Order: sequence, then structure tokens, then C-alpha cells
Amino acid sequence: MKTRTERIENMCGGKGHVIIEHILGEPELHGKCGLYAKVTLEPGCSLGRHTHTKESETYYILSGSGIYDDNGSVRPVFAGDVTYTPDGSFHALVNAGDTDLVFMALIILD
Repeated sequence: MKTRTERIENMCGGKGHVIIEHILGEPELHGKCGLYAKVTLEPGCSLGRHTHTKESETYYILSGSGIYDDNGSVRPVFAGDVTYTPDGSFHALVNAGDTDLVFMALIILD
């Protein structure tokens, strides 16, 4: 199976760009998941604050470090950390380091 990679500028109002490598596409997700992908935030880039409606999102940090806004509670994240944003909540992520911040993103539809 071939992955699809896209680069999105100012995603959700964030700074710079986000690189998304889609691991599975719509046919494989069977309408149960909205996204399963490896995401890269290069230094200085961010994924802006956004709210999840009728879905949840989990990040598993693979490498790098960042600042995670968990529904208004801000904390650092590092390789090995897991974040979870339930339905009706918001989050954001900033790469505040000097290396790429790489994580797996999984959106599960409610």
C-alpha cells in the first residue's frame, strides 16, 4: 500500500506548515476513523488550536518535543508521550525545539 503525503500551510491557523503522511486512506478507514497518519512539524511550525466535534484525536509523539495546549492546559510533550482530545474539546501543538516534532495522529469518529 502506498502512502500519500501532503503539506498544509497554516493548518488550523498555525504557523508555517504541517507535513502529513497518510498511512491509511478512506477505503481502509471504513468510515470509522477520520485520520491515521504520521505528522511532522518542523522547527518553528505549529498546528493551530482547533475543536473536535463528533470525533476524538490521539497523538503519539515519536520524536522531538513541543508545547501542547490541551483544552487550555498547556504542557510540554516529548517522545513517548500520548495526548487525547475527546469530542467537544480543543487542542494545539507547537514545535518549540530545534529538531522536527514527529507524531502519529489518530482521529476516531463518534
